[in-house]
Amino acid sequence: MAVETPTRAAVEARLDRLVRENRFTIAVVFPAVGAVMLLASAETLFPAPLNFNPYLVLFGTFVMRLPLIAGVAPLVDRRATAALLALTAYSYGIEYVGVTTGWPYGFFEYGVELGPMLLDTVPLGLPIFFFPLVLNSYLLCLLLLGDRASRWAIRLPAVIATVLLVDLVLDPGAVALGFWAYDGGGAYYGVPWSNYLGWVLSATVAVGLFDIAFDWSELVARVQSCAFMLDDLVSFVILWGLINAYFGNWVPVALSGLFFAGLVEIDRFDFRVLRTVPGLSGRW
Repeated sequence: MAVETPTRAAVEARLDRLVRENRFTIAVVFPAVGAVMLLASAETLFPAPLNFNPYLVLFGTFVMRLPLIAGVAPLVDRRATAALLALTAYSYGIEYVGVTTGWPYGFFEYGVELGPMLLDTVPLGLPIFFFPLVLNSYLLCLLLLGDRASRWAIRLPAVIATVLLVDLVLDPGAVALGFWAYDGGGAYYGVPWSNYLGWVLSATVAVGLFDIAFDWSELVARVQSCAFMLDDLVSFVILWGLINAYFGNWVPVALSGLFFAGLVEIDRFDFRVLRTVPGLSGRW
């Protein structure tokens, strides 16, 4: 008897349902627990195998990415696949150059294992870490800009600037945890300004490729119809807001607050997510 292979639409529908029915767990519990576990690892409170366990880090990151993956999946066609493959190649290449030469981010080295390493230099899971930072920024700007998003001269610079703001939150927290360190430290919570000049380059390339990959109007239609599509950005605010607050990195905490305000403005910090709390769904 032949086994029926699920169609792409059926798989996407199942993923949608999985995310929709577990929004609180994915968008709130995972980043909150993740922040506690990362901070406990930084303070070496766990047994050695659990301190910054790379597979736990990868698993937690992947779960928090599920809303974005489910949201964008129906829009991935051949053009998008080609652009994403090009961005993957660029990401690995520029990271390898950065680690081995110090250009364009400044000399840095990884202090924590982030899963399997490509050429013993670059985390194999780099796209899972990097791509969502850009795509979340893109989606946020599309909704905040409204009709102005139709003009690429406004859309692209706004997204690039937002990606830089994301890294102004991310990098100080990551450095404080010991994920990576820059030679000689840096003026901004241990991060040199050269890192952000490098991010201007990488953000420009990534945003440009995402703009080629997807029709911006189709992205707007999808994010407007998919309530959970920006839940990964909610997770980002919770995770890195808590980590930066623990280390007293108050400027990144304030920037996390800006992202929170942006999500509230576009009605994407969705308090109705409480309906998916296990055991409470019948009370809302």
